[in-house]
Amino acid sequence: MLQLLLLAALALCGRCSETALDGVQRVVGGTEVLSHSWPSQISLQYYANGGWHHTCGGSLIYKNGVLTAAHCVDSGLTLRVVAGAHNLYVEDGNEQILSVSKIVIHPNWNGDAAKGYDIALIRLSSSAHLNNYVKLAVLPKAGSVLTNNYPCYITGWGLTRTNGQLSSVLLQAYLPVVDYQVCSSSQYWGSTVKTSMVCAGGDGVHSGCQGDSGGPLHCAVNGEYQVHGVTSFVSSLGCNVQRKPTVFTRVSAYTSWISSVTRQK
Repeated sequence: MLQLLLLAALALCGRCSETALDGVQRVVGGTEVLSHSWPSQISLQYYANGGWHHTCGGSLIYKNGVLTAAHCVDSGLTLRVVAGAHNLYVEDGNEQILSVSKIVIHPNWNGDAAKGYDIALIRLSSSAHLNNYVKLAVLPKAGSVLTNNYPCYITGWGLTRTNGQLSSVLLQAYLPVVDYQVCSSSQYWGSTVKTSMVCAGGDGVHSGCQGDSGGPLHCAVNGEYQVHGVTSFVSSLGCNVQRKPTVFTRVSAYTSWISSVTRQK
């Protein structure tokens, strides 16, 4: 089986220097977004060495709930959510810092992203205040599957290239969908990819990378952007390997589970 690279930017601080934690990591081949143009995007951060550090992305799907990847939240670390951010190191007054009250990981998640179920929900201790800078994501209809080459965008604070430079600003990159028939072929991901996943990109230039995990794949449907994917993994050979598209958990395969969790008190 091809080796996978999960896309959380998680530093184990007992084994790293403080300089390894400085800065934020971002999308490969991306460009800086217009400030606050993706208002449902959040930064998931963990506490270590006396400060908070970005590890993953996520999407605000209701006022006190965030959608992210299971591998972003299964470490047992202290986490918080920052909504309304653009530059994680320069506050502009629109940020909302929200503490975590509960984490619900999909019950079938076993730590192997190739098996699927890389999805989790974070319940916040208080509700976000919705405004022009913080808005709810729109989720797709249950079971919806996008066609090959459907235009989508990844956003996040992940690495600019494999083992590359770090940045503090939110980036986006154009990643067209690679449908299951193509992505599961031997020239691409083969049997590693499941029908509950979405592949996007694979041009060898643009991709997700460490720090993008849990963040959204935005695709415009019927005039509105919907979050069709939760960033999960790339090839261990590198983030932007040709014919190894970034792989996302397909949100429309989990709408029933999401609904069941959000109904829980």
